[in-house]
Amino acid sequence: MFKTLKTAWGIPEIRKKILFTLFIIMIFRLGSVLTVPFLDTSIVSAWMEEKASNGNFLEYLNILSGGALAKATMFSLGVTPYINASIIIQLLTYALPPLERLQQEGEDGRKKLNRITSIVAFGLSTFMAVAYYLTLKNMKSDGVSAVKYTEGGTGIFAMFVIILSFMAGASLVIWMGNRINEKGIGNGVSMILFAGIVARIPVDIGTLGGLVLENPNEYFIKVVIYLLIFVAMVVGIVFMNESERRIPVQYAKRVVGRKQYGGQSTHIPIKICMSGVMPIIFAMSFMSLPSMCTIFKEPDRAATEGWEKFYAGFVDFFSTRSYSYAILYFILIILFNYFYVAIQYNPVEMANNLRQSNGGIPGIRPGKPTSDYIQRVLSKISLVGAVFLGVVAVFPIIFLNITKIDVSSMGGTSILIVVSVAIETVRTLESQLMMNHHKGFLG
Repeated sequence: MFKTLKTAWGIPEIRKKILFTLFIIMIFRLGSVLTVPFLDTSIVSAWMEEKASNGNFLEYLNILSGGALAKATMFSLGVTPYINASIIIQLLTYALPPLERLQQEGEDGRKKLNRITSIVAFGLSTFMAVAYYLTLKNMKSDGVSAVKYTEGGTGIFAMFVIILSFMAGASLVIWMGNRINEKGIGNGVSMILFAGIVARIPVDIGTLGGLVLENPNEYFIKVVIYLLIFVAMVVGIVFMNESERRIPVQYAKRVVGRKQYGGQSTHIPIKICMSGVMPIIFAMSFMSLPSMCTIFKEPDRAATEGWEKFYAGFVDFFSTRSYSYAILYFILIILFNYFYVAIQYNPVEMANNLRQSNGGIPGIRPGKPTSDYIQRVLSKISLVGAVFLGVVAVFPIIFLNITKIDVSSMGGTSILIVVSVAIETVRTLESQLMMNHHKGFLG
């Protein structure tokens, strides 16, 4: 592998793409430490340390931004608006015929969809910037707000500067991701997301080391077990990402003139983890809504009756530390996985395409029997992939409850994102090497 990297580095065209990608990542990391004016970052960091923990949605957003959200920097929103916009447009593509037609128009259609996605992302970044400003306004320490108003001013100027800074940062991140797509290696947004999560790993390793040094008798064995499980999860994710179910396909023979065509045997590859991390993102977004309410109103757990008692019980039921949360989270991941696979694969269309190309599955009649067979295979594969994703997402919650060790960037979702992006980047490099007639990673 290192020899292949050396070979890739020796190709001027690929070397320029790698250097350009690294340059964009450096700019992203620089923007992740540039704080926004009119904010007391010490108050923001203390508030986020208390609220963004135990695997809740705030911690998830902080992970995606590479820790920038907890520091209130220019890139606090990171790629989150673009990811959410991509999910929304992808879902609407299957619900709105005009968007579906754009998807089928090839390269031009995809460019139009990308522009629509960017517009939606800008709208979401505006909403998120305003929401984050209102959250910052409510952050207080000893009665002092995190927002520093100018002396004698109304705070309107500070509000506009803060909101516009967050919006500009989100737009710049999206722009940098598009530049990586054009001139770099791999998917731009995925690379920025990868860089943000990886940047948090040294901090979390330092946290583990600090726990061991502080109390070796209690934490040494726990940390060793955690690291072993971390390695096992990486291996398991790589294995599941590469695993696929192959449906055999046989094409009928055709004689045209003196030549014979067809008669080939091939297969339809179906990935076990075909939906990637999307079901986890959907489920986490849904499950985090109750806990997000605590940002605006803290529950009164001393209440014994009435609305306050119900609200406190409701928030505790959806607490990320509770096993009720883990169970519902697991079930939602399975449901969203089936939903995502259903909109990605159409068994009827696959069966029709096979029949039109004179192909068929051995032992299965064309038409409805073929589509029913593909549907049964998809259902079984979806269940295996969904259970795997559920275990990856829920296991850190259970481990946190047992060991009290909270390292966000080394959790199941973060590992899944990092490994998936790494595999995707390796394949991109492999294709670049093959185009230059060099032996690649997979050869």
